[in-house]
Amino acid sequence: MDKSMLGDLDSLPEEDKVRMSAMIDQLQIRDSLRMYNSLVERCFSDCVDTFRRKSLDKQEETCVRRCAEKFLKHSMRVGMRFAELNQGAATQD
Repeated sequence: MDKSMLGDLDSLPEEDKVRMSAMIDQLQIRDSLRMYNSLVERCFSDCVDTFRRKSLDKQEETCVRRCAEKFLKHSMRVGMRFAELNQGAATQD
């Protein structure tokens, strides 16, 4: 959610605007952490199947890198598509 969306809340008292902004910030942080945790869990599950040594071997490292890149590209694309749909819905109102 974008802070520019708070423009619709102009009629609220300043204290409520600040509170709403803080809540939005917390939700964004929570969502970012959830996405990061999902990325780590998925890529680790897909790429690491043994614990032969402390660090990742070359094959595991390559797999994790590709997995993370794909996950992030997918997440960005979904976010862009969501923004496009949101913008289209806003212009129809």
